[in-house]
Amino acid sequence: MKRILLSVFIAISLCQSTMAQYRNPIIPGFHPDPSICRVGDDYYIVNSSFQYFPGVPIYHSTDLVNWQLIGNVLDRQSQLPLKRATSWQGVYAPTLRYDNGIFYLIVTNVGGGGPTGDGSSGSDNFMVTATDPRGPWSEPIWLEQGGIDPSLYFENGKCYMVSNPDNTITLCQIDPLTGRRLTKSRPLWQGTGGRYPEGPHIYKKDGWYYLLISEGGTELAHRLTIARSKHIEGPYEANPQNPLLTHCSLAGQASQIQGTGHGDLVQAKDSSWWIVFLAYRNYGGSYHHLGRETFMAPVEWPQGQWPIVNGGKPVDTLMNVKVAAATPQSEHRHIHTTFDRPLGPEWVYIQNPDSTAYQMKYGRLRLFPRLSSLTENLRPTFVGRRQESPTFTAETTVDFTQSMPGDNAGLTVYQINDGHIDFCLQPTRNSMTLRVVLTMKNVKATLDEVHLNDTRCTLRVRSDASKYYFDYAVDGKSFKTLSEVDCALMSTEVVGGFTGVVIGMYAAMNRSYGGYGDTYADFDYFDYREE
Repeated sequence: MKRILLSVFIAISLCQSTMAQYRNPIIPGFHPDPSICRVGDDYYIVNSSFQYFPGVPIYHSTDLVNWQLIGNVLDRQSQLPLKRATSWQGVYAPTLRYDNGIFYLIVTNVGGGGPTGDGSSGSDNFMVTATDPRGPWSEPIWLEQGGIDPSLYFENGKCYMVSNPDNTITLCQIDPLTGRRLTKSRPLWQGTGGRYPEGPHIYKKDGWYYLLISEGGTELAHRLTIARSKHIEGPYEANPQNPLLTHCSLAGQASQIQGTGHGDLVQAKDSSWWIVFLAYRNYGGSYHHLGRETFMAPVEWPQGQWPIVNGGKPVDTLMNVKVAAATPQSEHRHIHTTFDRPLGPEWVYIQNPDSTAYQMKYGRLRLFPRLSSLTENLRPTFVGRRQESPTFTAETTVDFTQSMPGDNAGLTVYQINDGHIDFCLQPTRNSMTLRVVLTMKNVKATLDEVHLNDTRCTLRVRSDASKYYFDYAVDGKSFKTLSEVDCALMSTEVVGGFTGVVIGMYAAMNRSYGGYGDTYADFDYFDYREE
């Protein structure tokens, strides 16, 4: 009997210490500034979206590992005026919170604040609410306190707002129904001395108010720091072991994962603590082109003590954790989009789209060129989806029969308005030319071209994480490679911006003709496959 009991005890102990695995990032591709919220058994994450419309993607999970896109919070133009926003502007760092049956999302629209949508009314911060995270969400409730990266904290019927005007984490109480400031804004903390103290979140645990912020800028020196106080208004004392998380360190400097910061803590349904945060993955040296992605790490938080992220060790792409194993994540996805139904929430436009430029007809997506090119950045005709894997293939067949010389349409690898690679059909007077055109800062160059005898062609962009390859097939199946381009040329380090690569379909007009013509490009499908 003793031997049996001992065997059972050993078996239980082994089960309890069995390590489960998950892969980082948990939400890959351009998904920065994550904010997480748990309601019962459900978890939700929102991300920044900058110049793209609709804005603020929202994801759902029941196990913290597998995440499904369920919509975009800001899906009406009245909620999100974007004007001529670039990937330096638009929607910054949303925070998602839940209180008494209502979801609250607070966010900054840089350059588009206030009811006028031009930033002339002061603060760029606003709030929207919903009873269902899938929407609909309310019209904007504009807020008085400035700064970026606003957050909310609810306690005892009171709603507090924190943001970072003048590089200082600042607190005020607001009316969550009207947005009116109820108390004077009060400075709380300026961090540990790193530049750009931002991304504040307040939590309460064991009688302490904890203030989590980001410092160092959202680049190599990015880091998370934390302070605490017995009173929400402070004074706050810094964690003597700060930073809470950074890879800009001796331990983290060799990691592919860099720029760790801007996080949000959540307590899981099993009482364990976790943190989601942004970071980026380098490819081909110190370059990242996929954007800042959403990562996750376990947190130890003993009663009355400071939290510790991942045991104080750097975070990895493959994590071993002492939790019950979740459903394995899918490593390779294949999404085939046909144009016989409305586009899903993964599809985005640059700024607020001109609805007259997009039409679904006969099972095709018809794009009408407008006067603005991708580079000119005034609501260009473009629709795309995030590149979410370093190795992928995207394919479409485009018919550009109805076109004028100088018009161009096709696929684009888009990072920012002055950083993109266009794989496009362009008619001349006697033929159709297929070109690969690189736009990079002040450089615009045709890298390769071929003349076709047809106005219809299948275009394919693929990547092996180091290069983009541009393939074409006139017959739809016999592909030839026209050009290859180093992925680093589309990296943040080279062309800038706060986003990541989006693979899209586009059409642009030859400006010399003036006005809108009857030209259009028809796209049969869009196939996206991760390798």
